[in-house]
Amino acid sequence: MFSYLVFYQDLFSLYFAFFISFSWVVIAINVDFYEVYRFTKVLSIVNKLVKQFILYTISCFAFFGIYTKNTDSKVVLLYTSACLATVFVAKLSVAFFLKKYREHFGGNFRRVVIVGHGKDVDQLETFFKDNPDYGYQLTKIFNTSKENDASLEDCYSFVLDSNIDEIYCSLDSLSNTQINNVIDFADNNLKILKFLPDNNEFFSRKLKLDYYGYLPILSLRNIPLDIATNKIIKRGFDIVFSLIVIVGLLSWLIPLMAIFIKAESKGPVFFRQKRNGLNYNEFSCIKFRSMNLNAIADLEQVSKNDPRITAVGKFIRKTSIDELPQFFNVLLGDMSVVGPRPHMVSHTEMYAQKIDKFMVRHFIKPGITGLAQTNGYRGEVENDTDIIYRVKYDIFYVENWSVLLDVKIVIATVVNAIRGEAKAY
Repeated sequence: MFSYLVFYQDLFSLYFAFFISFSWVVIAINVDFYEVYRFTKVLSIVNKLVKQFILYTISCFAFFGIYTKNTDSKVVLLYTSACLATVFVAKLSVAFFLKKYREHFGGNFRRVVIVGHGKDVDQLETFFKDNPDYGYQLTKIFNTSKENDASLEDCYSFVLDSNIDEIYCSLDSLSNTQINNVIDFADNNLKILKFLPDNNEFFSRKLKLDYYGYLPILSLRNIPLDIATNKIIKRGFDIVFSLIVIVGLLSWLIPLMAIFIKAESKGPVFFRQKRNGLNYNEFSCIKFRSMNLNAIADLEQVSKNDPRITAVGKFIRKTSIDELPQFFNVLLGDMSVVGPRPHMVSHTEMYAQKIDKFMVRHFIKPGITGLAQTNGYRGEVENDTDIIYRVKYDIFYVENWSVLLDVKIVIATVVNAIRGEAKAY
């Protein structure tokens, strides 16, 4: 419809109608545009929309580049923007109204049972009860153990008699034989079967499935930034964003900060510290100097009320201004705007030996800000819990990167800096 209205007078044709329809379908299949479920997050839906329309816009320009030499690019952008706005509103509206329909009227729901016991079962039960908008109606929990087959038989009867749609099984609560029996029952009775990962967390990883011929091979994790296209997109984002900050902010902030820093204490304006980045390679991380010169700057992390911090340093650390020179690191390619925060070399070596999976953070470039920092795990590592959760957030980021996630983290970082954070010292 939009193509007819926008291009009717000069450019619309049946060839174009066929081309855009075919292109839309091909692109949608490749970006999983229609793979939206009741548990799909809004951010994921928006991410699919952005990918779809970037590629779709490129396709439209490609068509007109061949079809005619006098196409007004503004007209093409008007057309694709109108499509984007319409589909965006329609897709999110459907998702929103379905959630409200489930939440307030109890419709469009799926009846489910849980098989097993333990912490993961309790968490899933709580999730179903606290999120009615997802449309899952928990009917019963079968407290089955590896030694109790009778409870499984009761579960089978209940599932058939109560018209259950989905079965959730805790792998940690069942033996291999029981798991195979549940799989056979679900397949033979057309029931959807899903599993809660066992305690060793192997199945909770974002495994990547490939085929060598007809042989299925599982990779330990799928890292989106291993894909060349994603690397180019992220690097482009880093270059543009860092140039905006360097030219628009640091060009006048550096001389100003130099006056304040040098007026209070002796030493350089910038503080450079060796840190570990991509593939564990060392680089010099640049910051505005916020401490008096001291011999332990590369060994001891800053703590609350640290006597080494200057008066100017307290302000720039509280407002995160001290981190801004790291945009030069970003422009040089040592860091990214968003990624796991790099640690000083001595701490990295310590955490690598002490904290499980700590080294996974080094599969991608470190960032000025990160998912862990926007979720309360920035600054001083006071105990093992701090670094453990920081690593968990970093690994999630490594395995689930997207442009929209980067944008979300940047916005959250700016909001936190303006609002102020308890651990910004």
